Amino acid sequence: MNKQFLLKVKEALVSVMPVTLIVILLNFTPLINFSSKEIIVFIISSVLLILGIGLFNLGADLAMTPMGEYVGSGLTKSKNILILVVVCFALGLLITIAEPDLTVLADQVSSVINPSMLLILSVGLGVAIFLVIAILKIVFKRQLASILMFFYMLLFALCCLIIVVGNEELIALSFDSGGVTTGPITVPFIMALGVGVASTIGGKRANENSFGLIALCSVGPILAVMILALTAKGDLSYPIPDYSIADNVFLEFFHSLLSVTKDVTIALGMIVAFFMIINFIFLKLPKKKLIQIIIGVLFTYAGLIIFLTSVHIGFMPIGYKIGNSLANTNKVLLPIAGFILGLVVVLAEPAVHVLNKQVEEITSGGVSKKSMLIALSIGVGISICLSMIRIVFNFSVLYYLIPGYFISLGLSFFVPRMYTAIAFDSGGVASGPLTSTFILPFAIGACMAIDPTGNQVLTNGFGIVAMVAMTPLITIQLLGFRSVMSKMVKEKIAMRRILVEDDDTIIEFM
Repeated sequence: MNKQFLLKVKEALVSVMPVTLIVILLNFTPLINFSSKEIIVFIISSVLLILGIGLFNLGADLAMTPMGEYVGSGLTKSKNILILVVVCFALGLLITIAEPDLTVLADQVSSVINPSMLLILSVGLGVAIFLVIAILKIVFKRQLASILMFFYMLLFALCCLIIVVGNEELIALSFDSGGVTTGPITVPFIMALGVGVASTIGGKRANENSFGLIALCSVGPILAVMILALTAKGDLSYPIPDYSIADNVFLEFFHSLLSVTKDVTIALGMIVAFFMIINFIFLKLPKKKLIQIIIGVLFTYAGLIIFLTSVHIGFMPIGYKIGNSLANTNKVLLPIAGFILGLVVVLAEPAVHVLNKQVEEITSGGVSKKSMLIALSIGVGISICLSMIRIVFNFSVLYYLIPGYFISLGLSFFVPRMYTAIAFDSGGVASGPLTSTFILPFAIGACMAIDPTGNQVLTNGFGIVAMVAMTPLITIQLLGFRSVMSKMVKEKIAMRRILVEDDDTIIEFM
């Protein structure tokens, strides 16, 4: 156990160190002048972040992933599709309602979508319905690409209607909601649920069918918010949070710790309680496995609390100040800084490591962690760079999203299906809590520097999560396209060698 923990902490150190070094180096440039308090709090938060990610990843290996696999395989073995559908629907609804980031999103648009519980329930139903669709896709062995193409065409048709009714500001929030609801608690469990169902059903495409649940569960919230946006009325307002570090850091840390502990307890408690009920009725796991799961849940619980508290205290103020200072100094630097930050921030997303590990295991090393991280980093870097350009020139996020999704859906016809499924899952995983607490404040800071009234925040600041979720769809599928081309080249070379050997044989015979 100690060796496993030290290995996870080492991985977390490698992940968090790049973004920490960039912030520290920026402090020695004339571009940004951090106070001593900001730097000290940031460095302490970075250390806590490393510890939190290490504990979370260890907990995911011991508890979250096995729990999902046990539920998926156990319910599938019962050969009762109705039970599988009902359980997955209830699971999707409960864990989404308990997601703390969804409550924050509902509060932000409460002036238009009122009461806020209407949005929470709608998004919860969206996730629940699409989780059922994802499970049925595995059971009936349907192609992910065709399902995604149908629903994304529907989403863009709804975008046109939203523009007609005059609620264009809600489009960016709609797409952001897809990333918000796939948080670090739900992602490992849902991904493992797909693995459990696919491995039990088997078939030639069992590995490919293991992926796609996160992709479809990200569509549900977008669709739900768009439907609400069609009937929403009122002035959409977003109160700009106070991103400055509090005078009494210890008191602020204590308040944040209590708030995060409450949110994590509710969200993680929902999954654990649900699993225990399923285990009591269907699975009946031995005591030894249950003890391992309980230990893993405790690691996950502690890791998430440490992780989320540290990013709220230390990373949000720094992200906001970097964006605000660079926009005030030289707007040309914003896209460059966005690209660099995007490259390194995704490395510190806890659920990314869970996805990469699962991909490497299921593909038997065919898709390595290294290639996944490179593709994800480049994708997120490009997305934030493009988002900064949008903030500077003030245009709609649809100018990116429509061609971006058409390209990603088009690529699905030319790459192995496995890469398409992995790519669409990666989009939901990459837009995690660090994106919301570091990159989003970075974008809001830039918006406030360009337009101090704050009118640009809803249209340009938001939408960045949607961009982070979209670009990996292209970069990871390009990785698959590269593998196809490489295979074709190798086959041609092998064929030429065979032909040359045949010619030599004929000459010798003659």
